[in-house]
Amino acid sequence: FLCKNFLENHLKKNHYSVCISEIFRTFIPMKEQVTDISKVLQDMTAEMRLMRETIDQQYAEIAKLNRNIEALNHQIRKKDEENARLKERLSKYEKPKKNSSNSSTPPSKESMKDEIVRRTKSLRKPSGKKPGGQAGHDGHKLSCSPSPDEIIDDMPNYCTNCGETLADAERVLDYVTQVVSIPELKPVIKEIRHYVMICKKCGERVRTAPRRKSNDVIYDASVKSLVVYLSVVQFLPYGRIASFLREVFGLAPSEGSLVNWVKEAKRNAQPAIEKIQEYIMSSSVVGFDESGCYCNKRLDWAWIAQTVYYTLLFRADGRSSKVLTDKFGDSLERMTAVTDRHSAYFALHFLNHQVCLAHLLRELQYMSELNTKQNWSDKITDLFREAIHERNSNPSAIIPKASWLERLDNLLKLNICNFGKKFETLKKGLIKCRDYIFNFLEDPMIPSDNNGSERGIRKLKIKLKNSCTFRSDFGADAFLELHSIVETAKKHNKTPFNAIQALFEA
Repeated sequence: FLCKNFLENHLKKNHYSVCISEIFRTFIPMKEQVTDISKVLQDMTAEMRLMRETIDQQYAEIAKLNRNIEALNHQIRKKDEENARLKERLSKYEKPKKNSSNSSTPPSKESMKDEIVRRTKSLRKPSGKKPGGQAGHDGHKLSCSPSPDEIIDDMPNYCTNCGETLADAERVLDYVTQVVSIPELKPVIKEIRHYVMICKKCGERVRTAPRRKSNDVIYDASVKSLVVYLSVVQFLPYGRIASFLREVFGLAPSEGSLVNWVKEAKRNAQPAIEKIQEYIMSSSVVGFDESGCYCNKRLDWAWIAQTVYYTLLFRADGRSSKVLTDKFGDSLERMTAVTDRHSAYFALHFLNHQVCLAHLLRELQYMSELNTKQNWSDKITDLFREAIHERNSNPSAIIPKASWLERLDNLLKLNICNFGKKFETLKKGLIKCRDYIFNFLEDPMIPSDNNGSERGIRKLKIKLKNSCTFRSDFGADAFLELHSIVETAKKHNKTPFNAIQALFEA
């Protein structure tokens, strides 16, 4: 009994879960009479020492296994995180690709497959009508000139029936055709002989103009205007312009001369550029946009500000709101800006704002392609298209926007968490610009999109596609300013060539 109590107290003190009954059953047989307690205790102590060593070894092994398990769990967590990242990277190949029809991706950055689809497939819904001119369409054809430059009589010389000559036969007009051709393209060389008149009274030698100090052969305004037209309107590099003049007209001006003529046009255009800026600063509705402009081994930004009658393009080193503040100053507070959702525009204190619905419709189109089982994006698309149709049907009416905002709010209140993160992002963006979506309904002067600004700045991208970059700051500024003149002239129903020609004849 004393031995049993001793073992129980000893084991409890050392926290070893050992069955006491098993120990006594092993070392102290119930039928044997214990005569030497000290020997039994010694044997039990030795056995307990061995058991403690075994337990310590097992504890160390368990601790080692626990550490290995923890290390393996850490590796598994890292693998899970890596798999999640890889799945996210691979998901873009499973989702619909973004292109110019469902996002703000420019056409120049589309894949060849997307470009083929865009060029061969119309976004318009089929009307069911046959292609071509419809019944009742007047059609168009070339009109005969009332004063042709040359008249040619076409008549037979002999009779096809009997072979008799028709020189003295009666002539009856059957019908008239006119053929339009380009005259022989060769330069017209004018020799101007400058005389000095000597006054009989005072002997003064009088000239019509100061004597030229350069070479005796020069090019007139027609050649200069054509060069600037090909550079600014047709987006040709100087090398191709020189090749065109040489092969078609037989002229051989140097590329340095072409640059000088563009400089002259830019210099003559300065008063008109200043006037255009003044008119835009006094306008109530102005569209803005910006795009990258590669210039002199760096990326600058080209900006456009345009109204119904005027267009101004200029270059800056960034796309922050400070650019417009420095350019237009306090006049921004009197403008209604028509823009995309670039954050720089919302940092400015415009009088009012209208976001481009064309941009929003493209983003909604991507959402419809991303998840074809939902109709949330389709409902918002239908709402925007209905509003645009309402404005087009009533171009001069003032349409209250309260009911349209209420319909939009009802759609924005819907829970779309299960559609994905991109839907939540678009929803937050729509909530942020909610007050600037339907302003075009209440003011007929405000357009529903910013397509005018995008069309105006697109010419820059075509120029960069042909020439890749501007090699100097002056070349970039010259193109943008002369392009402002051309676009403004087109808005006043003037041809670009005549507008450029006026710069040299002023």
